Amino acid sequence: MVAIKVNEGNPNVAMLGIGAYRPSRIVSNAEVCETLDSSDEWIYERSGIRNRRYISGDETAKSMAIAAAERAIENSGVPKEKIGAILLATLSWKTKIPHGAPQIAFELGINGIPAFDIASGCGGFGYGLGIATDMVRAGSAEYVVVIGVETLSVVLDPTDRNTAFIFGDGAGAVVVGPSEVNGISPTVWGSDGENAEAIGQSYDIIEYMDRAEEFQSRDPETDPVERMVVTMQGSRVFRWAAITLPKALASTLELSGVTAEDIEVFVPHQANARINELMRKNLGLPDDLPMANDIENTGNTSAASIPLAMEEMLASGKAKGGQTALLLGFGAGLSYAGQVVTLPPAPKITSF
Repeated sequence: MVAIKVNEGNPNVAMLGIGAYRPSRIVSNAEVCETLDSSDEWIYERSGIRNRRYISGDETAKSMAIAAAERAIENSGVPKEKIGAILLATLSWKTKIPHGAPQIAFELGINGIPAFDIASGCGGFGYGLGIATDMVRAGSAEYVVVIGVETLSVVLDPTDRNTAFIFGDGAGAVVVGPSEVNGISPTVWGSDGENAEAIGQSYDIIEYMDRAEEFQSRDPETDPVERMVVTMQGSRVFRWAAITLPKALASTLELSGVTAEDIEVFVPHQANARINELMRKNLGLPDDLPMANDIENTGNTSAASIPLAMEEMLASGKAKGGQTALLLGFGAGLSYAGQVVTLPPAPKITSF
């Protein structure tokens, strides 16, 4: 047997910089209710959302992802040429072929590095952070950029009371690399395919391809092509979250070797303010402990949710770099991923 060389990794890994991009267009509940049979009060009471951001003008998923990554790299102080991989978490990238990450690497001026997409829904950033951390520890890359980006406004049915008011657009990114002290715990992650259909899409790619000839024959001026939209069984997702997430949070703390008393900041996925408050109470976290509430003015941005929420807390001073934070992403799949992390430094270049 021949001895095969092993890469020398870095046992201690941390988030070294964070960046984000928020679309310029702010969409209020009142504007949503111009087409949705609802009210500002109803939306806020059930979700905690007052506003969300939608892309407009020349903003795209690609442009937002690039901007967030550039800011994260600059805020980290890591030379761009040392970035060894790009991981892109998204469920709304407009194509599966080609996937997005290589295009972003090219636009960033670091073409040729490994770059791939992660389709794990709202847990996508946590999945990406876990993979990036293991890559640095194993020596597969010295520095990795993890990006979460979504343009969910383009896959919404504006009349659907289950989804129309929830989702928004945006991008967040972090640079993961070696650190003197470890700042990212092992990832606690999992999935529940039995309940996968609780969050889905109006029709799958096979059906779409089967109907391609029909779509191509339509006149877009008089007979617009039906588009795929996201669907959600809200009560089913809520029940799943109530059972699954407390166990995931407890396992995350146990695996990280910290207790609830050690947590200084709580950054859950911004799916629903009511769910987040229930998780805080279940953990026994004090009422005055800083908890992300980016959902109020950003909405649910799926894979972009956690980095956007972290960036908002750091930029506003609600949290500080170096604090110990508990992260948990969950949603489509159904999937979840959690970590205990040391927050990166407050961004010098922000999304505000």
